[in-house]
Amino acid sequence: MMSVAESTHEYSAGDIAARGIVYRRDTSAPQPGIVVFHEGPGLDAHAQLRGRMLAELGYCVLAADMYGGGQIADTHERVMEVVTPLREDRSLVRARVNGALDALIALPGVDRSRTAAVGYCIGGLAALELARSGADVGTVVCFHGLLDTPDPADARNIKGRVLVITGADDPIIPDQQVTDFEAEMTAAEVDWTTIKLGGVRHAFTNMIEAEHLAALGFGSYSKNIDERSWGFMTHFLAETMTPAS
Repeated sequence: MMSVAESTHEYSAGDIAARGIVYRRDTSAPQPGIVVFHEGPGLDAHAQLRGRMLAELGYCVLAADMYGGGQIADTHERVMEVVTPLREDRSLVRARVNGALDALIALPGVDRSRTAAVGYCIGGLAALELARSGADVGTVVCFHGLLDTPDPADARNIKGRVLVITGADDPIIPDQQVTDFEAEMTAAEVDWTTIKLGGVRHAFTNMIEAEHLAALGFGSYSKNIDERSWGFMTHFLAETMTPAS
């Protein structure tokens, strides 16, 4: 397996000066690009791990910073302080995520005709809002992400395919939210897939913060579920975005 280089990448994203991380293999071949949107705490070890894992597969990855300055929200209270404005103001989200996509496709060697967004929790919401904004992104993958929207008609702006992977017992994403999302996608004639994992709660991918999230009452990391859902995603990506060799 080729080694992955990583570097800090500063870019403008709406109202913030963002500090993301670029992960890429050393290859002269054009690489499909993926922007990864982090969970509530920010661009932490879990988001960085996912960026590195995707780069190992042959994608050029920008692990985005949605808060500015690479800041980390290290308490539950602080997470709520930075997440709540994004939940309440989708125009704010869209400005920040489109800035990240612009930064990704501006990287040397990125094939801008093959791009994707992958997000976790609030980052899943971010990835979906990127698509709803009409951004030219071919594939969106949302892990245990928030699915609600104040403007369901905006789904008609979506240009690519959408995959949502969610836990059937997630207390943060109730069944009605999933049902409403599916109706939104169907009405807009989006190429969408939802996968509901039985007996699974929230944050099922985050092995790094597993104990902390479980203590808060909504996390349920499972190595088996993590690997299974990762496989769903990589297969979905590879359908239209063959990684660089």
